[in-house]
Amino acid sequence: MVKAALDKGLKPKAKLIINPGSRQIFETAKRDGLIDLFKQAGALIMCNACGPCIGQWKRVTDDNTRRNSIVTSFNRNFAKRADGNPNTHAFIVSPEMAVALAFSGRLAFDPSKDSINGVVLPVPTGDALPLKGFVKDEGGYVEPRESREAPIIREGSERLQKLQPFEPWDGKDFTNLHLLIKTQGKCTTDHISMAGPWLKFRGHLEHISDNLLMGAVNAFNGKTNEVLNDVKGEYMAVSASARTYKAAGEGSIVVAEDNYGEGSSREHAAMEPRYLGVKAILAKSFARIHETNLKKQGVLALTFENGADYDKIREGDRIDLCCAGIAPGSKIAVCVKHPDGSEDRFNAVHTYNEQQIVWLRAGSALNALQNK
Repeated sequence: MVKAALDKGLKPKAKLIINPGSRQIFETAKRDGLIDLFKQAGALIMCNACGPCIGQWKRVTDDNTRRNSIVTSFNRNFAKRADGNPNTHAFIVSPEMAVALAFSGRLAFDPSKDSINGVVLPVPTGDALPLKGFVKDEGGYVEPRESREAPIIREGSERLQKLQPFEPWDGKDFTNLHLLIKTQGKCTTDHISMAGPWLKFRGHLEHISDNLLMGAVNAFNGKTNEVLNDVKGEYMAVSASARTYKAAGEGSIVVAEDNYGEGSSREHAAMEPRYLGVKAILAKSFARIHETNLKKQGVLALTFENGADYDKIREGDRIDLCCAGIAPGSKIAVCVKHPDGSEDRFNAVHTYNEQQIVWLRAGSALNALQNK
């Protein structure tokens, strides 16, 4: 399609970005002349990394308050995912359709019947796989060092921080947990740990934890990143409130609705609450990968036995979890202590197997592996 368009004297009217899926794909496309072809069309060739999928690319618009659209073949189109702009609408299309729209510059363009300056783009044809096979490229592989010396991190680094093992669980019930936030509606890994400019802190858990749940909607006021701290009696950012509880040596809990943690497999969405003292996530249901990530980091992932019990959680609550006797298939008794002195009691369930309970008791899956 690109070659046919160029041969007809056409150029893309919208920015065209090509993101190879791997180093092998890049080298194969380069060998077969595709990279040069895309460059002739004025396309920006990204490195084979996450890029637009997680918003790790620089996109500048003339007015961030104006609604605008992008089309992408990446399977991520959550609000603010692509460029951090809530007014950007991302539509998922095929690579062929993305190319057609780039050359036309119009979302309403229908390549099956519309033309560009009198030129009709050809119906895409070609082989599904490269005729010469894939280039074998192992340039990204680095042989691990035999020594176990600690990496050297520049003093005062804002981007790298040595990761300290999480403390093992003492095996006792979690009592008097502060309600950190009761989220309302969809809460993806983007809501839990935003991407975009925050990604520069991926190697610094303390810094990146400042974005904890900043995109989640507080069920009590409909706002984001504004929760009641029941110690100070004031509203503050979620991470700031969690740090207050952690500094006092007290734990907290997050309550959520359905499919909590949907989206990507972003481990920071599990590491951040763990780092800031969140002992458990109690949700109506979990996205499968995120639930496993929580287990790996030593966070207790619980599900309401009766989803309607979500409505019993009030602002300023303290919560007890009877989890000392956790076993595969067991139920967890939950006691919710309200600010007015009244209580609600109900059960939560979990999906922990024997191995995952070992992770929980060790403090994390990594701790369990080191203990072997």
